[in-house]
Amino acid sequence: MSTLASHLESTFVKPQKLYGYDVIRPLGEGAGSAIYVVRDPVTGKNVALKQVTRKAEKDIRFVDQLLNEYDVGSKVAHPNLRKMIDLKVERTLLRKVLSAAVVMELVDGLPLDQRLPSNYAGLASCFVKVAEALSAMHKAGFIHCDLKPANILFNPNTSDVRVIDLGQACAIGTRKERIQGTPDYISPEQVKRQPVDERTDVYNFGATLYWCLSGQTMPTLYTLEKGENSFLVDEFIKSPRDLNPQVPESLSGFAMECARTNPTRRPQTMQSAIERLEVILIGLTRMR
Repeated sequence: MSTLASHLESTFVKPQKLYGYDVIRPLGEGAGSAIYVVRDPVTGKNVALKQVTRKAEKDIRFVDQLLNEYDVGSKVAHPNLRKMIDLKVERTLLRKVLSAAVVMELVDGLPLDQRLPSNYAGLASCFVKVAEALSAMHKAGFIHCDLKPANILFNPNTSDVRVIDLGQACAIGTRKERIQGTPDYISPEQVKRQPVDERTDVYNFGATLYWCLSGQTMPTLYTLEKGENSFLVDEFIKSPRDLNPQVPESLSGFAMECARTNPTRRPQTMQSAIERLEVILIGLTRMR
């Protein structure tokens, strides 16, 4: 059992049942949510259940994110996206939501911020799969908008990869009412609340790869400053190779290209990023 799982076992008050599912153990915590391993009484299979309980009026945003995760996830199918199974909502007589839960595929893996592939070729292969999952979302008309190491599950024994947490996903071209994203991985257009498109996910993808290569987060417009005149200069941002000379130049340069502040200077589609990364992976494999 991981350190996180051990901590959760000792701090969670584990319910016996949730929405008819037998609770096996706590799995994690998210934004306003608790995640459990549960057993489906019909199939006998273990699945994951993410629950949000509305304790205060402000918690409605967590409910909305959960409902959004199910809505988007049920419309996009890909081997590297966590599969949605069911949605459960508990309401009052006046239809006010008291709690909601999404039942999902149980993935045997840990987030990249807890466990990385053992070598650069493995990391590149992992990110090809991540990019393929995001490309499937784009083809279905959606942007993830919150890719980060914690939202990528990886199993080193099987090399299985899953992109998770679609709570902030939205339709291509959406202009969000408030800043949404994770500060260390957020794109400039998200901070400025401009319409998001495929290149937004390309930026999040590059910033995530940057951390995996260097162990450090890159400066973003959110972490730098949020004023009207704030700006980032790509040339002043240290590359992963600057921070760690062991990082292959090809991967370092690719991460920097994906995370360029000007969307027109990034790979314009996730498919083009996949093609670039596959060529890099071939080179890394030959070097081993």
